[in-house]
Amino acid sequence: MSPLLLPILILLGSAAVIYLACEFFVNGVEWIGHRFDVGQKATGTILAAFGTALPESVVTLVAVAFGSTPAQKQIGVGAALGGPLVLATIAYAVAGWTLYAAKRPLSSAGAQADFKGLSRDQGWFLCIFVFKLTAGLIAFAFKPWLGVLFLAAYGAYVWQETRGEQGEAEGELEPLKLAPKSEHPPTSLAVVQTVAAVLVIFVASRLFVGQIDTLGQHLGLKPQLLALLLSPIATELPETLNAIIWIRQGKIRLALANISGAMMIQATIPTALGIFFTPWILDPALIVAGGVTLAAVILLYLGFRSGRMSRGWLSGMALFYAAFIAIILGMGLT
Repeated sequence: MSPLLLPILILLGSAAVIYLACEFFVNGVEWIGHRFDVGQKATGTILAAFGTALPESVVTLVAVAFGSTPAQKQIGVGAALGGPLVLATIAYAVAGWTLYAAKRPLSSAGAQADFKGLSRDQGWFLCIFVFKLTAGLIAFAFKPWLGVLFLAAYGAYVWQETRGEQGEAEGELEPLKLAPKSEHPPTSLAVVQTVAAVLVIFVASRLFVGQIDTLGQHLGLKPQLLALLLSPIATELPETLNAIIWIRQGKIRLALANISGAMMIQATIPTALGIFFTPWILDPALIVAGGVTLAAVILLYLGFRSGRMSRGWLSGMALFYAAFIAIILGMGLT
Protein backbone atom coordinates (compact mmCIF):
# COMPACT_ATOMS: atom_id res chain seq x y z
CA MET A 1 0.00 0.00 0.00
CA SER A 2 1.27 3.45 -0.87
CA PRO A 3 2.49 5.41 2.21
CA LEU A 4 0.39 8.35 1.00
CA LEU A 5 -2.90 6.41 0.84
CA LEU A 6 -3.67 6.43 4.58
CA PRO A 7 -2.95 10.18 5.05
CA ILE A 8 -5.13 10.96 2.03
CA LEU A 9 -8.01 8.82 3.37
CA ILE A 10 -7.75 10.45 6.81
CA LEU A 11 -7.58 13.84 5.09
CA LEU A 12 -10.80 13.21 3.19
CA GLY A 13 -12.53 11.69 6.23
CA SER A 14 -11.65 14.61 8.49
CA ALA A 15 -12.83 17.06 5.81
CA ALA A 16 -16.21 15.27 5.72
CA VAL A 17 -16.45 15.46 9.53
CA ILE A 18 -15.64 19.18 9.44
CA TYR A 19 -18.38 19.77 6.86
CA LEU A 20 -21.00 17.92 8.95
CA ALA A 21 -19.90 19.75 12.10
CA CYS A 22 -20.15 23.06 10.23
CA GLU A 23 -23.79 22.24 9.42
CA PHE A 24 -24.48 22.06 13.17
CA PHE A 25 -22.28 25.07 13.89
CA VAL A 26 -23.91 27.50 11.43
CA ASN A 27 -27.35 26.36 12.57
CA GLY A 28 -26.50 26.85 16.24
CA VAL A 29 -24.72 30.17 15.84
CA GLU A 30 -27.66 31.59 13.87
CA TRP A 31 -29.98 30.73 16.76
CA ILE A 32 -27.59 32.32 19.26
CA GLY A 33 -27.40 35.48 17.14
CA HIS A 34 -31.19 35.49 16.84
CA ARG A 35 -31.73 35.08 20.59
CA PHE A 36 -29.29 37.84 21.51
CA ASP A 37 -30.52 40.09 18.66
CA VAL A 38 -26.99 40.45 17.31
CA GLY A 39 -27.97 40.97 13.69
CA GLN A 40 -27.13 38.77 10.73
CA LYS A 41 -23.94 40.49 9.60
CA ALA A 42 -22.49 40.60 13.11
CA THR A 43 -23.47 36.95 13.56
CA GLY A 44 -21.23 36.16 10.59
CA THR A 45 -18.38 38.57 11.31
CA ILE A 46 -18.17 38.04 15.08
CA LEU A 47 -19.89 34.90 16.39
CA ALA A 48 -19.29 32.55 13.45
CA ALA A 49 -15.84 33.93 12.62
CA PHE A 50 -14.60 33.63 16.20
CA GLY A 51 -15.69 30.00 16.45
CA THR A 52 -14.21 28.89 13.14
CA ALA A 53 -11.00 30.88 13.69
CA LEU A 54 -10.06 28.72 16.67
CA PRO A 55 -8.13 26.07 14.66
CA GLU A 56 -5.74 28.50 12.98
CA SER A 57 -5.33 30.60 16.14
CA VAL A 58 -4.40 27.47 18.10
CA VAL A 59 -1.91 26.44 15.38
CA THR A 60 -0.22 29.85 15.73
CA LEU A 61 -0.30 29.80 19.55
CA VAL A 62 1.16 26.29 19.84
CA ALA A 63 3.91 27.06 17.31
CA VAL A 64 5.05 30.43 18.66
CA ALA A 65 4.53 29.86 22.39
CA PHE A 66 5.61 26.23 22.72
CA GLY A 67 7.89 25.74 19.73
CA SER A 68 11.34 24.65 20.90
CA THR A 69 13.26 25.81 17.81
CA PRO A 70 13.29 28.97 15.65
CA ALA A 71 11.98 26.87 12.72
CA GLN A 72 8.94 25.76 14.75
CA LYS A 73 8.22 29.33 15.81
CA GLN A 74 8.51 30.41 12.18
CA ILE A 75 5.72 27.95 11.35
CA GLY A 76 3.43 30.04 13.57
CA VAL A 77 4.46 33.22 11.79
CA GLY A 78 3.78 31.51 8.45
CA ALA A 79 0.32 30.46 9.62
CA ALA A 80 -0.43 34.04 10.72
CA LEU A 81 0.42 35.30 7.20
CA GLY A 82 -1.01 32.35 5.30
CA GLY A 83 -4.49 32.56 6.85
CA PRO A 84 -5.39 36.00 5.44
CA LEU A 85 -3.90 34.99 2.07
CA VAL A 86 -6.13 31.93 1.79
CA LEU A 87 -9.25 33.76 3.00
CA ALA A 88 -8.78 36.69 0.60
CA THR A 89 -8.21 34.39 -2.37
CA ILE A 90 -9.40 30.79 -2.05
CA ALA A 91 -12.30 31.35 0.38
CA TYR A 92 -13.83 34.21 -1.64
CA ALA A 93 -13.27 32.28 -4.87
CA VAL A 94 -15.10 29.25 -3.44
CA ALA A 95 -17.96 31.58 -2.49
CA GLY A 96 -18.09 32.81 -6.09
CA TRP A 97 -18.02 29.28 -7.50
CA THR A 98 -20.78 28.21 -5.09
CA LEU A 99 -22.92 31.17 -6.15
CA TYR A 100 -22.60 29.95 -9.74
CA ALA A 101 -23.31 26.31 -8.82
CA ALA A 102 -26.34 27.26 -6.71
CA LYS A 103 -27.52 29.65 -9.44
CA ARG A 104 -27.83 32.48 -6.94
CA PRO A 105 -27.17 36.07 -8.02
CA LEU A 106 -24.93 38.21 -5.85
CA SER A 107 -27.12 41.29 -6.26
CA SER A 108 -30.29 41.74 -4.22
CA ALA A 109 -32.48 44.50 -2.82
CA GLY A 110 -30.11 45.08 0.08
CA ALA A 111 -26.91 44.25 -1.79
CA GLN A 112 -25.57 47.81 -1.82
CA ALA A 113 -25.87 48.11 1.96
CA ASP A 114 -24.19 44.71 2.33
CA PHE A 115 -21.39 45.73 -0.03
CA LYS A 116 -20.85 48.95 1.92
CA GLY A 117 -20.45 46.99 5.16
CA LEU A 118 -18.10 44.48 3.53
CA SER A 119 -15.97 47.24 2.01
CA ARG A 120 -15.68 48.74 5.49
CA ASP A 121 -14.41 45.37 6.73
CA GLN A 122 -11.82 45.28 3.95
CA GLY A 123 -10.80 48.85 4.81
CA TRP A 124 -10.23 47.86 8.45
CA PHE A 125 -8.21 44.88 7.29
CA LEU A 126 -6.04 46.94 4.92
CA CYS A 127 -5.06 49.45 7.60
CA ILE A 128 -4.17 46.75 10.12
CA PHE A 129 -2.43 44.50 7.58
CA VAL A 130 -0.17 47.28 6.28
CA PHE A 131 0.91 47.96 9.88
CA LYS A 132 1.40 44.22 10.40
CA LEU A 133 3.70 43.91 7.36
CA THR A 134 5.65 47.06 8.23
CA ALA A 135 6.32 45.71 11.72
CA GLY A 136 7.70 42.53 10.13
CA LEU A 137 10.29 44.46 8.14
CA ILE A 138 11.87 46.41 10.99
CA ALA A 139 13.56 45.24 14.19
CA PHE A 140 13.15 47.40 17.32
CA ALA A 141 13.18 46.80 21.06
CA PHE A 142 9.57 47.60 22.00
CA LYS A 143 7.99 45.54 19.19
CA PRO A 144 6.37 42.98 21.59
CA TRP A 145 4.19 45.77 22.98
CA LEU A 146 2.63 46.22 19.55
CA GLY A 147 0.75 42.97 20.14
CA VAL A 148 -1.50 44.86 22.55
CA LEU A 149 -2.41 47.29 19.76
CA PHE A 150 -3.51 44.44 17.49
CA LEU A 151 -5.75 43.02 20.24
CA ALA A 152 -7.19 46.51 20.83
CA ALA A 153 -7.84 46.90 17.10
CA TYR A 154 -9.91 43.72 17.07
CA GLY A 155 -11.81 44.92 20.13
CA ALA A 156 -12.63 48.17 18.32
CA TYR A 157 -13.80 46.21 15.28
CA VAL A 158 -16.13 44.05 17.42
CA TRP A 159 -17.55 47.18 19.07
CA GLN A 160 -18.22 48.74 15.67
CA GLU A 161 -19.85 45.58 14.27
CA THR A 162 -22.19 45.07 17.21
CA ARG A 163 -23.32 48.70 17.05
CA GLY A 164 -23.78 48.76 13.26
CA GLU A 165 -27.06 48.61 11.42
CA GLN A 166 -28.52 45.11 11.28
CA GLY A 167 -30.40 45.16 8.04
CA GLU A 168 -33.21 42.85 7.00
CA ALA A 169 -32.81 39.18 7.87
CA GLU A 170 -31.84 37.01 4.92
CA GLY A 171 -33.65 33.69 4.50
CA GLU A 172 -35.56 31.70 7.11
CA LEU A 173 -34.13 30.48 10.40
CA GLU A 174 -34.05 26.69 10.17
CA PRO A 175 -35.08 24.59 13.19
CA LEU A 176 -32.31 23.88 15.68
CA LYS A 177 -30.83 20.51 14.75
CA LEU A 178 -30.88 19.27 18.35
CA ALA A 179 -34.56 20.24 18.65
CA PRO A 180 -36.01 19.99 15.11
CA LYS A 181 -39.65 20.04 16.26
CA SER A 182 -39.34 23.02 18.59
CA GLU A 183 -40.27 26.45 17.24
CA HIS A 184 -38.57 28.17 20.18
CA PRO A 185 -35.71 25.98 21.39
CA PRO A 186 -33.95 27.05 24.60
CA THR A 187 -30.90 29.24 24.16
CA SER A 188 -28.86 26.86 26.29
CA LEU A 189 -29.46 24.06 23.78
CA ALA A 190 -28.30 26.29 20.91
CA VAL A 191 -25.14 27.11 22.89
CA VAL A 192 -24.50 23.40 23.61
CA GLN A 193 -24.92 22.53 19.92
CA THR A 194 -22.59 25.34 18.83
CA VAL A 195 -19.87 24.59 21.40
CA ALA A 196 -20.01 20.85 20.62
CA ALA A 197 -19.70 21.60 16.90
CA VAL A 198 -16.70 23.89 17.54
CA LEU A 199 -14.98 21.12 19.52
CA VAL A 200 -15.54 18.62 16.71
CA ILE A 201 -14.30 21.16 14.14
CA PHE A 202 -11.24 21.80 16.30
CA VAL A 203 -10.33 18.10 16.66
CA ALA A 204 -11.03 17.30 13.00
CA SER A 205 -9.07 20.37 11.86
CA ARG A 206 -6.06 19.33 13.92
CA LEU A 207 -6.27 15.88 12.33
CA PHE A 208 -6.59 17.48 8.89
CA VAL A 209 -3.53 19.68 9.52
CA GLY A 210 -1.59 16.65 10.74
CA GLN A 211 -2.19 14.85 7.48
CA ILE A 212 -1.22 17.98 5.55
CA ASP A 213 2.06 17.97 7.49
CA THR A 214 2.62 14.31 6.60
CA LEU A 215 1.96 14.93 2.92
CA GLY A 216 4.21 17.99 3.01
CA GLN A 217 7.10 15.93 4.37
CA HIS A 218 6.62 13.34 1.62
CA LEU A 219 6.65 16.17 -0.92
CA GLY A 220 9.82 17.63 0.60
CA LEU A 221 8.37 21.04 1.51
CA LYS A 222 10.09 23.24 4.10
CA PRO A 223 8.15 23.60 7.40
CA GLN A 224 7.76 27.36 6.92
CA LEU A 225 6.50 26.95 3.38
CA LEU A 226 4.14 24.18 4.51
CA ALA A 227 2.69 26.55 7.10
CA LEU A 228 2.29 29.23 4.44
CA LEU A 229 0.96 27.13 1.55
CA LEU A 230 -0.94 24.09 2.83
CA SER A 231 -1.75 24.43 6.53
CA PRO A 232 -3.83 27.63 6.09
CA ILE A 233 -5.99 25.90 3.47
CA ALA A 234 -6.70 23.25 6.09
CA THR A 235 -7.31 25.62 8.99
CA GLU A 236 -9.50 27.95 6.91
CA LEU A 237 -11.64 25.00 5.80
CA PRO A 238 -14.43 25.72 8.35
CA GLU A 239 -14.92 29.29 7.07
CA THR A 240 -14.94 28.06 3.48
CA LEU A 241 -17.44 25.29 4.24
CA ASN A 242 -19.62 27.72 6.21
CA ALA A 243 -19.77 29.91 3.09
CA ILE A 244 -20.84 26.95 0.96
CA ILE A 245 -23.57 25.97 3.45
CA TRP A 246 -24.95 29.48 3.86
CA ILE A 247 -24.91 30.23 0.12
CA ARG A 248 -26.82 27.00 -0.51
CA GLN A 249 -29.40 28.29 1.99
CA GLY A 250 -29.55 31.65 0.22
CA LYS A 251 -27.85 33.50 3.11
CA ILE A 252 -25.19 35.26 1.08
CA ARG A 253 -24.68 38.08 3.58
CA LEU A 254 -23.80 35.57 6.31
CA ALA A 255 -21.41 33.69 4.02
CA LEU A 256 -19.43 36.76 2.95
CA ALA A 257 -19.52 38.31 6.43
CA ASN A 258 -18.08 35.12 7.94
CA ILE A 259 -15.08 35.30 5.59
CA SER A 260 -14.47 39.03 6.19
CA GLY A 261 -14.82 38.56 9.96
CA ALA A 262 -12.35 35.68 9.90
CA MET A 263 -9.92 37.89 7.97
CA MET A 264 -10.11 40.48 10.73
CA ILE A 265 -9.32 37.86 13.36
CA GLN A 266 -6.40 36.60 11.25
CA ALA A 267 -5.08 40.15 10.89
CA THR A 268 -5.05 40.73 14.65
CA ILE A 269 -5.10 37.83 17.12
CA PRO A 270 -2.54 35.43 15.51
CA THR A 271 -0.40 38.48 14.71
CA ALA A 272 -0.48 39.57 18.35
CA LEU A 273 0.60 36.06 19.40
CA GLY A 274 3.42 36.10 16.87
CA ILE A 275 4.65 39.51 18.03
CA PHE A 276 4.47 38.48 21.70
CA PHE A 277 6.53 35.31 21.26
CA THR A 278 8.80 35.83 18.22
CA PRO A 279 10.98 38.62 16.75
CA TRP A 280 8.32 38.95 14.00
CA ILE A 281 10.77 39.38 11.13
CA LEU A 282 9.38 38.27 7.77
CA ASP A 283 11.44 36.22 5.33
CA PRO A 284 11.11 36.67 1.52
CA ALA A 285 8.32 34.07 1.15
CA LEU A 286 6.26 35.76 3.86
CA ILE A 287 6.83 39.18 2.30
CA VAL A 288 5.56 37.83 -1.04
CA ALA A 289 2.51 36.36 0.74
CA GLY A 290 1.83 39.72 2.37
CA GLY A 291 2.16 41.60 -0.90
CA VAL A 292 -0.22 39.26 -2.75
CA THR A 293 -2.70 39.46 0.13
CA LEU A 294 -2.63 43.26 0.00
CA ALA A 295 -3.24 43.25 -3.76
CA ALA A 296 -6.15 40.83 -3.41
CA VAL A 297 -7.79 42.78 -0.59
CA ILE A 298 -7.43 46.09 -2.45
CA LEU A 299 -9.33 44.52 -5.36
CA LEU A 300 -11.99 43.20 -2.96
CA TYR A 301 -12.29 46.64 -1.36
CA LEU A 302 -12.73 48.34 -4.73
CA GLY A 303 -15.30 45.75 -5.82
CA PHE A 304 -17.44 46.09 -2.71
CA ARG A 305 -16.95 49.85 -2.44
CA SER A 306 -18.04 50.50 -6.02
CA GLY A 307 -21.02 48.14 -5.71
CA ARG A 308 -19.83 46.22 -8.78
CA MET A 309 -18.84 43.03 -6.98
CA SER A 310 -20.03 39.97 -8.89
CA ARG A 311 -19.79 36.19 -8.85
CA GLY A 312 -17.09 36.35 -11.52
CA TRP A 313 -15.12 38.93 -9.52
CA LEU A 314 -15.17 36.67 -6.45
CA SER A 315 -14.32 33.57 -8.48
CA GLY A 316 -11.31 35.33 -10.01
CA MET A 317 -9.73 35.89 -6.59
CA ALA A 318 -8.21 32.41 -6.90
CA LEU A 319 -5.87 33.83 -9.55
CA PHE A 320 -4.04 35.72 -6.80
CA TYR A 321 -3.26 32.47 -5.00
CA ALA A 322 -2.07 30.93 -8.27
CA ALA A 323 0.12 34.02 -8.81
CA PHE A 324 1.54 33.61 -5.31
CA ILE A 325 2.54 29.99 -6.00
CA ALA A 326 4.06 31.00 -9.35
CA ILE A 327 6.13 33.77 -7.72
CA ILE A 328 7.32 31.44 -4.95
CA LEU A 329 8.37 28.80 -7.47
CA GLY A 330 9.91 31.37 -9.80
CA MET A 331 12.01 32.88 -7.01
CA GLY A 332 13.12 29.45 -5.83
CA LEU A 333 11.76 29.97 -2.32
CA THR A 334 10.57 26.37 -1.94
